[in-house]
Amino acid sequence: MTVSYKERIARRLTLVTALIVLVVFAIIYLVVDYTVVESIDRELKIETDKHVGQIYLVNGEIRFVHKDEWLEQEHRQIQLDPIFIEIVDMEGNSLDRSPNLGENHLSFYPERAKRHEVWTLKTGNREVRQMQIPLNHLGNQQGYMLVAKSFEDARELLTNLRNILMILYPGILISLFLAMRFLAGKSIQPIQQIIEKTNLISQSNLNERIPVAEPNDEIAQLTRSINELLARLEQSLIREKQFTSDASHELRTPLAVMRGTLEVLIRKPRTSEEYVEKVKMTLGSIDRMSEMIDQLLSLARAGKGKLSREEVELVSFTQNFAQQSKKESGREIVFETNLSKPLFTLVNEKSLQMILNNLTQNAVKYSESTTKILMQVGSHEGSPFITIRDEGKGMFSESLHKIFDPFYREMDDTGSAVQGTGLGLAIVRKLALESDIQVEVESEKGKGSTFQLIFSPEI
Repeated sequence: MTVSYKERIARRLTLVTALIVLVVFAIIYLVVDYTVVESIDRELKIETDKHVGQIYLVNGEIRFVHKDEWLEQEHRQIQLDPIFIEIVDMEGNSLDRSPNLGENHLSFYPERAKRHEVWTLKTGNREVRQMQIPLNHLGNQQGYMLVAKSFEDARELLTNLRNILMILYPGILISLFLAMRFLAGKSIQPIQQIIEKTNLISQSNLNERIPVAEPNDEIAQLTRSINELLARLEQSLIREKQFTSDASHELRTPLAVMRGTLEVLIRKPRTSEEYVEKVKMTLGSIDRMSEMIDQLLSLARAGKGKLSREEVELVSFTQNFAQQSKKESGREIVFETNLSKPLFTLVNEKSLQMILNNLTQNAVKYSESTTKILMQVGSHEGSPFITIRDEGKGMFSESLHKIFDPFYREMDDTGSAVQGTGLGLAIVRKLALESDIQVEVESEKGKGSTFQLIFSPEI
């Protein structure tokens, strides 16, 4: 059976409080018990000190300094805080006892006299606290004086206290549980309101937010965290919808071209030259679709799982990449560095290869074949960097914050979108985020663009 959070809080708090109350009650009982017993023992000590110098045993006979002390009311009666006294010889044989003992005798334990112990025992039907002291005459021990005081009133007090505490304990626990349950319900009421409001938010109204409660406590922090999560989900959904729309549009265009081309071919017989031309046009559309699908797959794979990082020496890595790109593109790609020693950093090598490849392809695409592309490696304030600079068309400043969005392509001088899939820089941004690489871009229309990759501090 599922127990609500309110019930769990109430039970846990009640359990903790029950243990604390139990400890407090136990301490109260023990303190009262100790105080009462200590008080009786102190009275016994006073009584023994009073009589020890007034009673002697001389050759087995009892001698009193003041006989009247033996006849005091507290020794004759048992109703008013009585004191019981019995005198015994060395073997424990009773020589005399106070009248209030009647036919009863006190217990004799000679070894306890040496330790000045006080103990509780039953004498007849009465409970008493007893102690015993030796009786000496002329330096020789002649017997013992046993002194006891009634413990019945103290026992009644302790029993009543115990019963009261035992009756109060369950009542306190029940009251505490109900109070804790009520307070727990009040405490989690804001959370229940958050749950109700969150359950009303769906994909159709993802723009709604949960009201932030006051004061600025943990509930308010939870509310803000949920609102921030909803904002991220909303932005992610918007980007997903835009991405799907753009991908559908980009794939629909070459399909429409292919369909139109083939429809033209089947309307009537064509010359071989016309067939070749239309087939080439169709193959161009297929190539464009293949490139776009490859880029979409690369974008989908980027960031899947945690990227492993290894130690990469940037100078030789970038130099080798520049030489390979120069052979493949047939363009002049110049490598430069002002470093005289190796430069190491931790990065995923395959991701860095793809980032440089996309940036270099863009530089080749948007610059004249007669211009050169510059690749530089350096270090600034301990952070390694790679710079890729071209002397191409450049971009307007207002486009710089959009170029990393999927399918975004800046308009050329004729007002048409620049040819390409518009996915290369989106892949660069995603891989850079996963590899902890900062990407900065500067561009001026008609003068070229500069992309800079800044890595974590060198190792």
